[in-house]
Amino acid sequence: MKRLFLLSASALVLGAGVALAYQSGNPDVGGAPMFPERNIVENAVNSADHTVLVAAVQAAGLVDVLTGEGPFTVLAPTNDAFAALPEGTVESLLEPENLAMLQTILTCHVLAANALSGDIMGMIDAAGGAYEVSTVGGCAFTLMHDGSTVMIEDGQGRVANVTIADVRQSNGVIHVIDSVLLPAG
Repeated sequence: MKRLFLLSASALVLGAGVALAYQSGNPDVGGAPMFPERNIVENAVNSADHTVLVAAVQAAGLVDVLTGEGPFTVLAPTNDAFAALPEGTVESLLEPENLAMLQTILTCHVLAANALSGDIMGMIDAAGGAYEVSTVGGCAFTLMHDGSTVMIEDGQGRVANVTIADVRQSNGVIHVIDSVLLPAG
């Protein structure tokens, strides 16, 4: 009986947490609710679509940064985005001798701001259709939009689309993207 009560209480607490995430208007990501009172890392670890990104952030030693106060806007590539890189790229980046390159690539997916999609589209429109942004990793990317879809052109001319926008976090916002952004040459 005691065990049944504990399981029921746990289910109620979990249900209440899920209800809070839905009340916030945050979309699910990777099959998991995203809780606006949690930080970027606390939410990202629950997304089945971001296991490669989470592993890369851990390998790069960036967990403490992304659990920090922020605000941060993270352009979060999915597992499929990493899989689309040339064969062996992810494995190579995770090797200790490539730590600096991994850190650069990952921090090029971070803006030092809390940039919601509506704000981004407003900046793009005000700039005449394209807005250049500098990332925490020192990359210069171009933001554009097609209707309600925000797009990011990386340093190599490749374009990523935001597939899930405005996932609010306690220390910023996540925008899920369909391609890994790379620095110039």
